[in-house]
Amino acid sequence: MSLFSGAGGLDVGLERAGWNVSVATDFAPYAMSTLRATQEAQVPVRGRSATHLHRTRLIEADVQDLTAADLRPKGVRSTWRPDLVVGGPPCQPWSSAGLQKGLGDPRGQLIAHYLRLIGELHPKFVIFENVRGLLTARGATGTPGEVLRSIQDDLYDLGYSSRVATLNAADYGAAQRRVRVILIAAAEHVLPLFPAPTHSRHPEDGLAPWVSLRELLASLPAPDPADIVRPTGARAEALRALAPGTGIKTNGRVMANRPSGQWGYRQDAFRADLDLPSRTIRAASTPDWVRVGDDTDIRRLTWRECAALQGFPAEWQFAGTVSQRFLQIGNAVQADVAEAVGRSLLGALRKGEFAETKLTPMLPAELEERIRYTIAEHKTNGHLRRRAGHSSASEAVAS
Repeated sequence: MSLFSGAGGLDVGLERAGWNVSVATDFAPYAMSTLRATQEAQVPVRGRSATHLHRTRLIEADVQDLTAADLRPKGVRSTWRPDLVVGGPPCQPWSSAGLQKGLGDPRGQLIAHYLRLIGELHPKFVIFENVRGLLTARGATGTPGEVLRSIQDDLYDLGYSSRVATLNAADYGAAQRRVRVILIAAAEHVLPLFPAPTHSRHPEDGLAPWVSLRELLASLPAPDPADIVRPTGARAEALRALAPGTGIKTNGRVMANRPSGQWGYRQDAFRADLDLPSRTIRAASTPDWVRVGDDTDIRRLTWRECAALQGFPAEWQFAGTVSQRFLQIGNAVQADVAEAVGRSLLGALRKGEFAETKLTPMLPAELEERIRYTIAEHKTNGHLRRRAGHSSASEAVAS
């Protein structure tokens, strides 16, 4: 069962891994139109004789209004259980690209409904996906990491052990450096380990090398001229002058431990390095610029290319305006990662149930260290960040 399905990226990967999606639901009309059109187009599943979303029941609804009875197949008993429930509640409350209001954002409250439905359905396995910012998200007491620990505690109370990791899509064969928090949980079955990476930036590791953006683009048909956006005027000259993997810088913000200023790149003015996987695909119609063909030809990645970076089949039927297509693509779960995790859970399902005391493993050391760093950094610069946020909000109201 797929909740917060969006355009279906998580479902693409899971179906490739061998799962069948019985029901998929989302609140966004254009996302549901995408799923309906794709279902009607009978898009083949790579490596299988099935087609994507075959016999999947599509429900356009607000998750807050759904119950287990709405999601179960017609005619089954109330004790019927799905093998797997998956979903990534909206990431904007925790994303560095948003305002990071967390639980103060109404969308941050949707996690509670996700957990409610898990409690009602009691699936054998759970997948929960979100942005890396969730790892250090603050809960009611303001402690970094509290939201994630609360999710694990709630799952434990429902009878689940859970495991958390941050996985980079590039490590699983995607031509995109996209790091996301993945939580897996199991009730009566063995809680598997996360899948080992298949690719590495350093081929001497014995793994396959990362897939570069150049390789991905070379494997695709020439883009539709209607989808191509090129810069003009001074912006064009500035972008051509950039070295690959750099962008136009934002103004630095001085902090106690960053006296020269904290700066970054403007999200709409970054030139991709074709010899690396792309940066994270965002939910905006301003993806990175690429320099292809002759030395003067520079353009944005198209929405179709961004969909390919997310692992969608070329036949996927995206609905809505161009902006809505970019939104669906950027918010999707990267399909190669979903497939790898799905294979691990399918293997655990096939091994059958076990009877042992359920334990939730501790967070990996590197994730605990990130939480400790966030606590220390907040003590140093938190007051400056709050002041900057208040100033930005005042300017927004004034404008």
